[in-house]
Amino acid sequence: MYSFEPSEEQKMLIDTVSRFAHSNLRPASHDADEEGQMPLSLIKKGWELGVLQASTPEAYGGFGEHSSVNGILAAEEMAWGDLAGTLAVMAPGLFVVPILLAGSEEQKNEYLPPVVEGDWSPYTAAIIEQQYDYDPNELRTNATLDGDYLIITGEKSYVPFANEAKTMLVFASLQKQTQGFIVPNGLSGINIGERQKLLGINALPVFPVKFDEVRIPLANRLGGINGHDFSPILASYWLATSAMALGVSKAALEYAIDYAKDRDVFGMKVAQKQSIAFMLAEMATEIEAIRTLTWEAAWMLDTGKEDAYKEAYMAHTGAADMAMMVTDRALQILGGHGYIREHPVEKWMREGRSFSLLVGMTII
Repeated sequence: MYSFEPSEEQKMLIDTVSRFAHSNLRPASHDADEEGQMPLSLIKKGWELGVLQASTPEAYGGFGEHSSVNGILAAEEMAWGDLAGTLAVMAPGLFVVPILLAGSEEQKNEYLPPVVEGDWSPYTAAIIEQQYDYDPNELRTNATLDGDYLIITGEKSYVPFANEAKTMLVFASLQKQTQGFIVPNGLSGINIGERQKLLGINALPVFPVKFDEVRIPLANRLGGINGHDFSPILASYWLATSAMALGVSKAALEYAIDYAKDRDVFGMKVAQKQSIAFMLAEMATEIEAIRTLTWEAAWMLDTGKEDAYKEAYMAHTGAADMAMMVTDRALQILGGHGYIREHPVEKWMREGRSFSLLVGMTII
């Protein structure tokens, strides 16, 4: 049996990230969504909290050991403030964490310190493909062997900061296995399209990227020439999405509760209506249930439990459904005001729909 009580170090992490979310991300959230851009100064301030650095060993430029539990605690708190801002702050982790989990020692020593020790820089990863049957375990982007080289061909969508990224981690199918490849930007055959416009997370710049026979050394295969196990990386994608869904859902629930307690309708507070009280109770229950599942899956991943992969998948699918339900009901509780952009619940509902699609845009 393990404890659900965060350690003193974890409490400090939660408090630090929570203060950033309250004081910086939430106040900037509305304007950033409207303008389609999160201020770079704010992204850098979030990076300076050291969440990724605290989960990277000292040998590779950080000051801690990798912890999925710490990652989900930080991701939930930050996403409470703003989802797009959280995705932007954590974007370099898309490049760092897979290398940390599955890279060779040479790759860790070469690629991690410049990212972890430096200022925030737009490193990223490309995995999502815009097909109705998209499955990270069965990618249509292909990598083929050509002597001491690999040739990558295919198309990716929703790649954060692809237009600025110095290097990106590209996932493709090699001999019917999903593998990661370290691909410097600017190589012949890489074509970055126009910024994609989405329903939500408008402040995060994402792009389609086409790879037309991009040639890289075989040594750039994640894990070296023998490759790697993709399961821990995918589980880390799932848990990051689950944690951020919890943060957005918690924000929506709290806002709906405050509104229901304050708003008078026909001579009584909205919160006094039994149907509303039941809705709020069910929203809170679902959030707590998914949080427990997410924490357990993260603990299982950290301790190498056999079913960690399955638990992470259940946390992700449950969180996607929960976020859609909670944010939709929050909008209902506000009534007509929920549809007005001055209230954040319509933004949270747009974001709530994204969690079934975000796998690969964030990692812990």
